[in-house]
Amino acid sequence: MSPRKVRPELLIGAHVGGGLTGAVARALQIGAGPVQIFIGSPQTWREPSPKDDDFASFSAGLKQHALGPAFVHASYLVNLATCDPTNRDRSVNSLRSQLRLADRAGAAGLIFHPGSAGQASEEQALTNVIRAVEAVLDGYTGCCRLVLEVCAGQGQTIGDRFPELAAVLDALGRDRRLGVCWDTCHLFAAGYDVATADGLARTVDEFETTIGFEWLCAIHANDSKTPLASRKDRHENIGKGHIGAEAFSRMLHHPRLRPLPWILEVPGFDGNGPDRLNVEILKGLARVQSSSRRRGRGR
Repeated sequence: MSPRKVRPELLIGAHVGGGLTGAVARALQIGAGPVQIFIGSPQTWREPSPKDDDFASFSAGLKQHALGPAFVHASYLVNLATCDPTNRDRSVNSLRSQLRLADRAGAAGLIFHPGSAGQASEEQALTNVIRAVEAVLDGYTGCCRLVLEVCAGQGQTIGDRFPELAAVLDALGRDRRLGVCWDTCHLFAAGYDVATADGLARTVDEFETTIGFEWLCAIHANDSKTPLASRKDRHENIGKGHIGAEAFSRMLHHPRLRPLPWILEVPGFDGNGPDRLNVEILKGLARVQSSSRRRGRGR
């Protein structure tokens, strides 16, 4: 497979509040390019019902201000790995609905967490995820991709190892309606040492071997409040956690990662979520080579 071409300008953005009606204004306020939003509340099963004008204004705003690509994050309640049939049915119905809404919004992907196995074995949980994803995609003909996010490994979550995500893709015949999203904090918490040059090289190599970079749609850019392999999902502002600024510079200059949309999900320096300072920090790190790369150790 030929390597991706590096774009002249990086795609650095953020998860922004306000949904379809307020996301564009917030993105402009903090200097984000790519945007990620919720459509409806992420903490409820209630199906959102945006107005036609909401979709139209969101799409028009993205086009007018040259923002994007856009992504939608699914409800946090979704759990495709569960053996509870009621919860799994709710999860499938929620994803099915949100995928179609995200497609109407012109989103490139609907990003979701595969879920927790609970008392089920890993094998059963993976089977549950595969069958549920198949049900979500049944009859779907849109352009928005259903994107599995790498998880931190907290509890009995599915998707904290690349082979688990590969198993889902393989079972569904590498369906092009699917994709994968990295989260730097989740990777680090799960034991992928993206904080060091050698660790990043191993992570990149394993992903290429098990999944392939043509499946990677976006990167959630988050530092980590907790150490490597902590299996805790605790996001920190860029450069203020255990991953560190130099590691983000290294990742931002990696030819496999640089062309992708980078989406901040940090707490923000004022505690109100992704902010202009975090956006500017990432942009600055993208312009300055890490010291290890200058010494020739980076990949």
